Amino acid sequence: MSETRIFTVPGISCDHCKRAIEEKVSPLEGVETLDIDVAAKTVTVSGGDTRSIESAIVDAGYAIA
Repeated sequence: MSETRIFTVPGISCDHCKRAIEEKVSPLEGVETLDIDVAAKTVTVSGGDTRSIESAIVDAGYAIA
């Protein structure tokens, strides 16, 4: 079973933010599931490499709390 991690991303405020992060994180090797909760400002990812996921979120233009 893959590790699931939850990242708090305070800058998420709309569907555009959600799509921008999805476009960067979804294609990463090993990512199995991705859930972005705009209201809670969280990105939940199963699978993948933590550093790669963090880099992808930052590349999308968002800071991780």
